[in-house]
Amino acid sequence: MKVNITVDMTPEEARAVMGLPDVAPIQKQMMEEMQARMKAAFDAGDPEGMMRAWMPLLYGTGGGGEAFQKFQKTLWDSAAAMMGKKDGR
Repeated sequence: MKVNITVDMTPEEARAVMGLPDVAPIQKQMMEEMQARMKAAFDAGDPEGMMRAWMPLLYGTGGGGEAFQKFQKTLWDSAAAMMGKKDGR
């Protein structure tokens, strides 16, 4: 025997039924803060500062681009491994 159940609900209702938290207010606050940082960097004519505000994961907490450089090195090393090279060059 096969039984199909169709439930028609919005994503918000589904989250409430499953007991998941409503993250919309946090998302809104984070977006407002990111926009404020980007606007401040743009107004100051600082493109690097704007990119830091826009992509904090790539620039890491130190702000020097270390996270992006590590990510880039990982990609190069993976590509080199697929080509059969050892040093990534």
